Amino acid sequence: MTDLSAFPITKKWPAVHPDRLQLYSLPTPNGVKVSIMLEETGLPYEPHLVSFETHDQTSPAFLSLNPNNKIPAILDPHGPGGKPLALFESGAILIYLADKTGKLIPQDAAGRYETIQWLMFQMGGIGPMFGQLGFFNKFAGKDYEDKRPRDRYVAESKRLLNVLEQRLKGRAWIMGDDFTIADIATFPWVRNLVGFYEAGDLVGIQDFPNVNRVLAAFVARPAVVAGLGIPRRG
Repeated sequence: MTDLSAFPITKKWPAVHPDRLQLYSLPTPNGVKVSIMLEETGLPYEPHLVSFETHDQTSPAFLSLNPNNKIPAILDPHGPGGKPLALFESGAILIYLADKTGKLIPQDAAGRYETIQWLMFQMGGIGPMFGQLGFFNKFAGKDYEDKRPRDRYVAESKRLLNVLEQRLKGRAWIMGDDFTIADIATFPWVRNLVGFYEAGDLVGIQDFPNVNRVLAAFVARPAVVAGLGIPRRG
């Protein structure tokens, strides 16, 4: 039996199955990247809900694993060299899990780096820009009389969607025929933009047929269906 007692986070979220990878998350676009990845790869894992309503993400226990107080984070009892590994940042976790399992990332060097390139495109562009648009369209920012901030993020989101649209022409997925971590990172955010953020009309989502096509294929995958609801909200 693996002993994870050296990690303070296990005091707040005890591991029922300490031999399994521990996931600390919430079903947000960033959070579900990892739950979907785990469902796709079949790695045994134990999910723990980090509730924003009770400010779990700022608790000393969570900060001991991720000082940046963001989900998701993982604790892998079987990390490199057989030692436990704590890791945060969704993109880093996706790369780690792809390398650990040998799945969802090309094995040739050129394909690997091109996949990571598109993962970084999501991390640096789609995630932050779509998130800002959500703030100005649905949350506190919607009450601002000056719509220039909202319109700035609308324009940038359209630009990013067009980049993705052009990439997907003639391709089943971002990297071609194979589903990869680039898709796992990107399409929860596209889904959120249209659904939860209610910004589909603002960005003219109907003008991006390839994005819509691949989004539909993405949400139809059984592992995605499962991962979108993990961890289960209380």
